[in-house]
Amino acid sequence: MHDEPPRTPTRGLAAAGATAGLVLLTRPQRVLDAVAPTFPRERAWLVRALGARMLVQHAVVLVRPGPGVVTSGAALDALHAASMLPFLGSDRYGRAARISAAVALGSAVAGRVLAGSERR
Repeated sequence: MHDEPPRTPTRGLAAAGATAGLVLLTRPQRVLDAVAPTFPRERAWLVRALGARMLVQHAVVLVRPGPGVVTSGAALDALHAASMLPFLGSDRYGRAARISAAVALGSAVAGRVLAGSERR
């Protein structure tokens, strides 16, 4: 019987994403104060929601790191990055949107590369 490889790079990326999600979920204001101080405090729930989504998405990849799951996660990250486009120039939301879009886009690209390398 042939065992599957451990998919260490995929799990490493997923662990980083889950950790980031947990931080956003549990400490949204601390993150906002550090990276996007103009983001409205009353909108910190958006950061928590993003953290919850990231935590669930990357936890699923940790449990099932197959190419299909990783590709689906990469697509979700790409959609998130695209959803930030209308806010990139905003005085209030721009910095947070640029950071969020960059992280999501980086995760999407890394996920696609890892999924593609695992299909070979």
